[in-house]
Amino acid sequence: MTQASSNLKLEQVILPSVKDLGGGFEVRRALPSPQRQMVGPFIFLDSFGPAVIRAGDGVDVRPHPHIGLSTVTYLIEGNIVHRDSEGYVQQIAAGEVNMMT
Repeated sequence: MTQASSNLKLEQVILPSVKDLGGGFEVRRALPSPQRQMVGPFIFLDSFGPAVIRAGDGVDVRPHPHIGLSTVTYLIEGNIVHRDSEGYVQQIAAGEVNMMT
């Protein structure tokens, strides 16, 4: 271990809360949290899965505005097609990073 890494300490552990985004599609939201609110007004750190979504079933997330915000999606395993209310369609595969504004 280097001197710099030996000085690092774990500051806080945040257990995510579960949020339903619609249609039973739930994510675990770590940020913002009551313990860490000062992350900026438009920062969300969500995770979901593992989940099996069979072809043709889809996930019906209720409409939500992105109001010009950028989203970053990193998929660890599998693949997903993201469709939004503006008509954009993007395929995201395992190991890929998808950025959307």
